[in-house]
Amino acid sequence: MTTSFTAPKGTFDLLPPRSATFLAVREAIAAPLRLAGYGYAETPVFEDTALFERGVGESTDVVSKEMYTFLDKGGRSITLRPEGTASVLRAALEAGLQKGPLPVKLWYAGSFFRYERPQAGRYRHFSQVGAEALGLDDPALDAELIWLAAQGYQRLGLRGVRLLLNSLGDATCRPVYRERLQHFLRGLDLDDETRRRVEINPLRVLDDKRPQVRDQLAGAPLVADALCEPCREHYDEVRAMLADGGVSWEEAPRLVRGLDYYTRTTFEFVHDGLGAQAAVGGGGRYDGLSESIGGPPLPGVGWAVGVDRTVLALEAEGVELVPPGRVRVFAVPLGEAARRELVRLVARLREAGVAADLAYGQRGMKGAMKAADRSGAAHAIVAGDRDLAAGVAQVKDLRTGEQRSVPLDRLVEELS
Repeated sequence: MTTSFTAPKGTFDLLPPRSATFLAVREAIAAPLRLAGYGYAETPVFEDTALFERGVGESTDVVSKEMYTFLDKGGRSITLRPEGTASVLRAALEAGLQKGPLPVKLWYAGSFFRYERPQAGRYRHFSQVGAEALGLDDPALDAELIWLAAQGYQRLGLRGVRLLLNSLGDATCRPVYRERLQHFLRGLDLDDETRRRVEINPLRVLDDKRPQVRDQLAGAPLVADALCEPCREHYDEVRAMLADGGVSWEEAPRLVRGLDYYTRTTFEFVHDGLGAQAAVGGGGRYDGLSESIGGPPLPGVGWAVGVDRTVLALEAEGVELVPPGRVRVFAVPLGEAARRELVRLVARLREAGVAADLAYGQRGMKGAMKAADRSGAAHAIVAGDRDLAAGVAQVKDLRTGEQRSVPLDRLVEELS
């Protein structure tokens, strides 16, 4: 009796050819970060549960409903990481990076896990690319990170991504807004769980997606009306720098995002081709996060881009990417002597930086050329005993069908 296993509910496998698109998205998002001096960071896929409870916030849906938490064999409470910022900040503090030159600029990529209701564009295992700038409360860093994310979307050829922008204030002015908001929310017709949330963290109610709640929020006070002067100046500087950099945005006065650690600048990138779940990335400033996880005062700002959701946006726009490392040359040997020669040639092409493959398995001419077409290669190299005797191989352009003879000792130079 055989057992057939499938991927767990809410997850999916990444296999060619679609997996190449995911790699291309990661590269396009990461490339501007590397050019801006962000170094790569990699953290464990699981952490102490308390890191997320204290960092992300116990009142959030992420912590209260969506985390994959378990006891390990030592009896420790462990959680698969639901987001990247808390882990990257923990790693930076543990390594003492805050004691060196500031800001500390880091980027990361990897898998994250949330027990969400599976739906289009929402998975329980998902992939993100993220960036964090630690150590300085400088609006220029907020603007730089937003610009770098926008540049990543531009590199991908996406036209329908919109930037939503807001400021959530800080520890000085947010308590004033919190009281105003609580007073408003207590007068609404809300269920018991939402009423409890009003008392713990009323800003979370603004993030509620249920129509019966959203319809009642039309007259809710806006955080912009409660900003203190330093927060207002910070926000004005961020917007001025974005304008100077040619980045357009839309004011989103009710944007709070789903994590408790955000302060001041908060933003989200959305794509209208994705329906109700429109976010493709987002982030903001989190100046109090370090203290909440036991570290020193350390301002920070960052974002995460959903790779899966960005792929859906590309598909919605009909944008096709050229995957990195796609085969450019496909070798078709006719006979054993030609096979040995073309195996050596393919190795030399790869050493020269040319993505190359070979028709393995003693295929005939027809089957080998079908494999060449399926590979997506631009050129095929065909050689048989007669070609080897003449010291040449046939190079066929698989797009135009044109074919020419090239000396064997010049093939690598020609195809490079």
